[in-house]
Amino acid sequence: MKRPTALALAAIVMISVMLAGCKPGEKTVEKNDGAEDDRIEIAMSFDSFVIERWQRDRDVFVSTAKELGATVNVQNANGDVEKQKEQIEYFIKKGVDAIVIVCIDSDSLKETVQKAKDEGIKIIAYDRLVTNANADLYITFDNEMVGTMMAEALAANGAEGGNVLMLQGSPHDNNVPAVEKGFKAVCANKGMSIADAIFCDGWRAEIAGEYIYENEDIVKSVDGIMCGNDNLAGQVIRALSEKRLAGEIPVVGQDADLEACQRIVEGTQAMTVYKPVEKLAKRAAECAIALVKGESIFSADLSTINDGTYDIRYIGLTPIAVTKENLDEVIIGSGFHLKEDVYLNVPED
Repeated sequence: MKRPTALALAAIVMISVMLAGCKPGEKTVEKNDGAEDDRIEIAMSFDSFVIERWQRDRDVFVSTAKELGATVNVQNANGDVEKQKEQIEYFIKKGVDAIVIVCIDSDSLKETVQKAKDEGIKIIAYDRLVTNANADLYITFDNEMVGTMMAEALAANGAEGGNVLMLQGSPHDNNVPAVEKGFKAVCANKGMSIADAIFCDGWRAEIAGEYIYENEDIVKSVDGIMCGNDNLAGQVIRALSEKRLAGEIPVVGQDADLEACQRIVEGTQAMTVYKPVEKLAKRAAECAIALVKGESIFSADLSTINDGTYDIRYIGLTPIAVTKENLDEVIIGSGFHLKEDVYLNVPED
C-alpha cells in the first residue's frame, strides 16, 4: 500500500480538527456578521384600508420600526374576521416577535391571541381594543373624548336644546360605545335629545347614506347629525345634498380625511376630530420594540384599562376638534394635508 501524499495528510488533519470541534448531535452554524437573524420581526393585521387613515398609520409604523432596526410584515384582512384569524395564525407559525392588530371584531380574537401569547409573542391592540384577550398593550386615542367633541360641536352649531341623529360605526368595534358614552353625556348636559340612533355594520358608509334617503321625516326634524367617522359623513352629506339640506343640518365626523376637510372649508361639514395618527403609529412602533426587548414603556400617559376580563396597559392620546376656524393651523400647519388639496373646490377669493 502506498504511503499518503503530503496533500492527503493535510486533508486528514483538517477533517480531524473539524470533527474535534463538534459534539455529537451539534450542527455547525455559519455566523452572519449582518445579524439579520437577530432583527425584531413585527407583524401587522389591518381591518382593511377602505378607511383613508389606515394607510397613514401603516406607513408611519413601518417607517419608524425600520428606523429602529425591525422588519414589518403587513397584511390586510379586507373586513373578514376569519381571514384576520388566519393571518394571526400565520404570524404565529412564522415565529414573529410581536403582532399589532387593528381588529375587525373586538370579541372574536380571544382564542387566537391566546395562542400567540402562549408562544411568547407580544400583542398590541392598535386603536381598537381586543376584548378579553389580555393584550400586552392597547394604544389608541381617547374615544370618549372623541364623542364629547362631536356633541359639543353640534351644540355650538345650533343643536343645543334640540334633536340629534346618531349614525354610528360598527357594533363590533369596541371604540363605538366609548364614543357613544362621551356623546350622550354632553347631550344630557346640553338638553339635546337623540331622535334616532343606528349602527353601520362593518363601517359600511352606504348604510348611513341609505338612512338619509329612507328616513326623510326624521332627518328634517333634527338639528344635527353625528357620524361615526368621516367616511360615513361623506355618504350622509351626499344624500343631504340631493335633498338640498347640505350645510343646513350640521354634520360631524372623525379622522380628518381629506374630503372631510374639503367639506369643512366648503361649509357642508361642521367638524371633524383630528387624531394625529403619525404620533400614534410612531409611539406604537416604539412600544412594540420595547416590549419585545423587555424594556419599560412607562410614561405619563400610560395607565390601565379593563378589556372585559383583564386589566391591561393602556395609552390614550388626545384628539383635536377641527373646525373651519382652526383647520389651517391644525391640519395644514401640521402637514397632515396640503393647502391646495384642502381648498381645491374653494375659489381663491
